[in-house]
Amino acid sequence: MDDVRDLHDILGNAEVMKNCEPAYSLEKTSNFLSKFCIEKRGAVAAVHKDSGKMIGYILFNAIDEGVYEIGWFFNKNFWRQGYAYESCKAVIDYAFNVLDAHKIFAETIDSIKSVDMMEKLGMQLEGIQRSHTKDNNGNWRDLYFYGLLKDDWKIL
Repeated sequence: MDDVRDLHDILGNAEVMKNCEPAYSLEKTSNFLSKFCIEKRGAVAAVHKDSGKMIGYILFNAIDEGVYEIGWFFNKNFWRQGYAYESCKAVIDYAFNVLDAHKIFAETIDSIKSVDMMEKLGMQLEGIQRSHTKDNNGNWRDLYFYGLLKDDWKIL
C-alpha cells in the first residue's frame, strides 16, 4: 500500500488511461491496489532502479491453466525510455521459464502504441473484433487481440 501515490500518478492520469477507462480517483486507486493487485496478486509493479519509485503497473493475471493476460500502464514521465518493454519482457521470461506458462495474451483498442509494443514483445495478431467496445469518449473502437506461445518465445 506504500505505492498508492505512485500508482495514482499512473491510473489517475487521463492521458495514460485514454485507451482503457476514465482516470481513477485516489480512492479507486487505493481500492484497486488493495483488492486486485495485492489480494488477488493480479499485477506486478515496475520500480525504477535508481529512485525506488514505482513507475509502472503490469497486469499479469492467470486466466486459465497455463494462460496469462498481460497489460501495462506506465507513468507518463517515463514513456518512450524502454521501461515498459524491459519490464514486460522480464514478466514474460518469468512466466515461461518459472511458471511454465503455455500462452500469454493481451488486448487493446490502441492500434498504434500498444500494438507496436505487443509486436516488439514477439506477440502475434490473433484477431480483431471490429467495432467491439467504446472508448472513453463513447466512440466504437476495434479490439485487437495478440498472443504469444511458449514455443514461439523460445525462438525469439
